Amino acid sequence: MKRMKAAVLYGREEVRVEEVAVPPIEKGDVLVRVRAALTCGTDVKVFRRGYHAKMIVPPALFGHELAGDIVKVGSHVESFRVGQRIVAANSAPCLNCFYCRKGLENLCEDLLFNNGAYAEYIRIPARIVQRNMYEIPPHLSYQDAALIEPLACVLKGLEETNVRPGDHVVVIGQGPIGLMFVRLAKVYGARVIALGRRQSQLDRAIRMGAHDALLNTDPETVVRDVKSLTGGYGADAVIEAVGNPETWELAVRLLRRGGTAQFFGGCPSDTRITLETQLLHYSEIKCIASFHHTPAYIRKALDVVSRGDISARDFVNREEPLANLLDVLRHLMSHNGHMKTAIIP
Repeated sequence: MKRMKAAVLYGREEVRVEEVAVPPIEKGDVLVRVRAALTCGTDVKVFRRGYHAKMIVPPALFGHELAGDIVKVGSHVESFRVGQRIVAANSAPCLNCFYCRKGLENLCEDLLFNNGAYAEYIRIPARIVQRNMYEIPPHLSYQDAALIEPLACVLKGLEETNVRPGDHVVVIGQGPIGLMFVRLAKVYGARVIALGRRQSQLDRAIRMGAHDALLNTDPETVVRDVKSLTGGYGADAVIEAVGNPETWELAVRLLRRGGTAQFFGGCPSDTRITLETQLLHYSEIKCIASFHHTPAYIRKALDVVSRGDISARDFVNREEPLANLLDVLRHLMSHNGHMKTAIIP
């Protein structure tokens, strides 16, 4: 076991599946045979742009949502053993910096990221082994387990929005992340209004638990329709899961007085939005944003999946071998909002 097949990111829209060395492990690391790696909107963005300033700089092994089997453990690893089915998050905080001490572990100044899920094997570094890797419960599939990384991000965003039972929640964007918000908001007891660009997206949102679904046509029509569905007031919370300055601005207009806008979708660099200051002030509008996840939310996401509130069959609609990864990424790039693909190395 000296060589393996792995996807290597070289730059903009340039990913090659190559034979590379199996990564060596150090005393606190583990080596995992990847059983399932899920595609992600972030991976598609990285593929399109050729890099991610925080997560990955080419040339580099690629992919970050995975589950698999431990095949080797370092000499200092005590909590895991060869043969265990595990799911590992793609990051771990230092716990010592300014932000970690304030409980903002997702903003850690030394946040350790790990990539390389699109491969036969992946090295899980010691810090992630210690703080953000978990055994998969026996009743869960590898694909179910691999879902917990994006789900943890969604859980964090939803809980920080303070969604309560009975709230009207608008979710803008019906890709996999938006649909996770729809399902979780439903689980939390909210009445969900899904807003999307295509009828096929809205049909999926209804299946996920949305009470109402609206085509995102022109802003004036959407504002009118949302107010009509909420007794004339507007939504208690609006979650923007697109990453577009125009829909960030729309999110604020869909709120009732005292409502909360969750700017979850990351917009392109150097973009700006314009908000009406009088509306924000006199209607006490709260604008928040959520980035990434923490170990606590990874654990919580695993519990959510273990209970069956969310499963891979809701979000993964095809399987492909590692050799087809480039075609899969190109397809996802040209079909915005498409569901996840499970890459099986």
